[in-house]
Amino acid sequence: MLPALIVFVLDTLTLIAIYLIVSISLNIEYGYTGIADFGKAGAVAIGAYSIGAIPGRLLMYLLAIKGDYIMDNTKVVATINKFLQKNIAIAAAMLLLSLIVAGGLGTVFGFLASYPVARLKGEHLAIFMLAMAEAIRYVAYCYAPLVGGPYGVTVPDPFRFLAGSYRIIGISIVIIIISLGTFSYIERLTKSPLGRTLKAIRDCDIAAEVLGKDVAGYRMKIMVLSSATAAVAGALYAFYITYVSGIAYDRVDWTFWPWTIVVLGGMANNWGVALGTVTFIVMRRLIIFYKRGLEPILPFDVVWLEYILLGLTLILILMFKPEGLLPEKPIKTVELNKYKKEKSKSS
Repeated sequence: MLPALIVFVLDTLTLIAIYLIVSISLNIEYGYTGIADFGKAGAVAIGAYSIGAIPGRLLMYLLAIKGDYIMDNTKVVATINKFLQKNIAIAAAMLLLSLIVAGGLGTVFGFLASYPVARLKGEHLAIFMLAMAEAIRYVAYCYAPLVGGPYGVTVPDPFRFLAGSYRIIGISIVIIIISLGTFSYIERLTKSPLGRTLKAIRDCDIAAEVLGKDVAGYRMKIMVLSSATAAVAGALYAFYITYVSGIAYDRVDWTFWPWTIVVLGGMANNWGVALGTVTFIVMRRLIIFYKRGLEPILPFDVVWLEYILLGLTLILILMFKPEGLLPEKPIKTVELNKYKKEKSKSS
């Protein structure tokens, strides 16, 4: 049995890793390309719903388990978990295939959403994406055969072979590795010529189009990439908590908080987003952990303390440091660097 402090730290690190994936996907959309995606919760929910709906049913069919997946969910998943506990290779394959499926469905979602994204701007785009995410959430809420509606479903646990609290070590390591890999990929992508093109589209899409750039095409590709990345984050979170509910992936936790993280850390700066993620998650965890102790002295219900303090933090950042903790740095071209080196040598 692991000490409670270690479990708390691992849980915090895992949440940081998951939110880093979501926030970095939003940063490449808005920070670099200028796409105001206020429907990030939709892509995250797509990934989570795929985990709640597909792997359990597939294993139920392959293992010839009788019953209804939704009505007999607890019994069915318990049988599946016993099988996965003894077959580690199949559990690993299920995890990998589930993440691929989640990313694929996120790609489809991004592709369908990219058509209006390529044409809408500003508040029109933000409202459209927000409405689209809410529509997805309420479909899952009202259509119980998908993931059990408001009651939700338990999902198969590919880390069942790890006994007790040691499970959190295994799944945390996997999620952190995937998060770091995603961060590294997006960082390399934005440092490439593509990153400069995206910033040009963000700053003045008309000028970029005049210079021969396919603005609509770039926006569609970034939307697809971002949605697939966020869907993988939703799938990882579903595996982490081993539960999916139709109403769980709301706009506060999976849209507004990632926006807060990006603004806090610094838009168009991946390292700033990483710093913002760590700062935000640690602050939020500490508030949740200690807020009950403040209940006797607060003039309002302590449940609102998290939203008040984090909202106040965002307001203060926008007032006194709107560029974020780590502001965006201008990208220097290779030719400019060579020119400066040659000039320094000649002088």
